[in-house]
Amino acid sequence: MLARAAYAGLLWLATPLFFARLWWRGRREPLYRQFWGERLGWGAGEAPPGRVWVHAVSLGETLAARALVDALRTQRPGLRLLLTHGTATGRAAGRALLQPGDSQAWLPYDTPGAVRRFLRRQRPAVGVLMETEVWPALLQGALEAGVPVVLANARLSERSLRKGLRLGPLLRPAVATFTRILAQTADDAERLLAAGAPAAAVSVAGNLKFDLSPRVDLLAQGAAWRTLVRQATGRSVLLMASSREGEETALLDTWLALPVPRPLLLLVPRHPQRFDEVAGLLGALGLRVRRRSRWGEEPPADAALADVWLGDTVGEMALYFAAADVALLGGSFEPLGGHNLIEAAACGCPLVMGPHTFNFAEAAMLSLAAGAALREPSLPQAVQRALMLAGDAGERLAMSERATAFALQHRGAASRMASEVLALLPR
Repeated sequence: MLARAAYAGLLWLATPLFFARLWWRGRREPLYRQFWGERLGWGAGEAPPGRVWVHAVSLGETLAARALVDALRTQRPGLRLLLTHGTATGRAAGRALLQPGDSQAWLPYDTPGAVRRFLRRQRPAVGVLMETEVWPALLQGALEAGVPVVLANARLSERSLRKGLRLGPLLRPAVATFTRILAQTADDAERLLAAGAPAAAVSVAGNLKFDLSPRVDLLAQGAAWRTLVRQATGRSVLLMASSREGEETALLDTWLALPVPRPLLLLVPRHPQRFDEVAGLLGALGLRVRRRSRWGEEPPADAALADVWLGDTVGEMALYFAAADVALLGGSFEPLGGHNLIEAAACGCPLVMGPHTFNFAEAAMLSLAAGAALREPSLPQAVQRALMLAGDAGERLAMSERATAFALQHRGAASRMASEVLALLPR
């Protein structure tokens, strides 16, 4: 109780700083400057009761939530949805999940007053928080309001558990309030139990990201672009997917040291707010760069002659994977835990990852065992391995087929999780 009160007091005092940060981020992403009242639990009128509330903080969680939302609607036609987010990219992507009668809002800041206003106004029947979202005031408020809350597609790395246990008096009571915790893996379940989850609430349901199917039109478009580069220049296409700060510089140092003609480099930064920053880095090196955001359905006539394509769009990762001969997994070459490697497999793109994949530890292990991915201890070694693979058409095709089979093998989490959520709705 004392820890929660101290936490709430600190957040309340920091609220002006949060709004200042929103204004600053809104320079590049204007959505951050909109609907500020929702951050404090305010909004227009009372919503009709009985909706399923899904919180997906950012883009990755929103994309994963798509599989769950589709399964919920399949099992309960006519279901009404409340979708909340914390980031502009998440909210923008979430619009595609809405149907008539649904609504969308920012998740309120985690202070008791904002949470009470939010729950009183929105009146959800059940709440679903995606992956790692544990908010003490929000969970306590839902408990007091009688709203059951599910942690879906739940994951918790060993590193995050260690950090969380330092705040044990705050974390343990919060985790204990979940009605159901649907973990991605058995290891995630064990760590969540160690964090304070009640044993009766925890089960292993799989990973929603296996249930996401890439858009066929994006796959076809990407494959056509790869063929264009091959036919025009004879070069392969090397992708770094979801690159993080520091990785681009290391990759460019390695790529520039390659003999000419180098492969076409397709670089897709993880965070949209860094698109211009990475474009500036490429320009400072005197490279010929073509930005995806500046062409339409087809690349410009000279695009195949560029040194680098900058993937500065959101929601087209399937296109980028399909355009690549081989991909490098961003976030795995620095101690950042890696990013979603399942989408690469679903797109049939051979993948080389670095040593740091603790955010997707089991998926990484399974993909390696299935021959759907490779691992190298450093970025230069990964680039060399990727280029060897790009030059071996037979092995590349075999690895692509293994990746697709691996992705299909692990589907089914969405249906299981939807059944668990719908069982908590009042009859």
